[in-house]
Amino acid sequence: MESFHASFKKEKVYQRTYKDYHEADLAQFSYIEGFYNSRRIISADGYLTPDEKEQLVS
Repeated sequence: MESFHASFKKEKVYQRTYKDYHEADLAQFSYIEGFYNSRRIISADGYLTPDEKEQLVS
């Protein structure tokens, strides 16, 4: 979880300023659902994305 927060801050939080809460919330959702869960591989999970790992255990 700490690794996720570090990645999120580096890739989304520190690179820009959001004009309001809604814009920041939308960016967070977009990052998690559009990139982190679907395309970013996790070495601790055998180099699978979180979506791929979830499909294996379902």
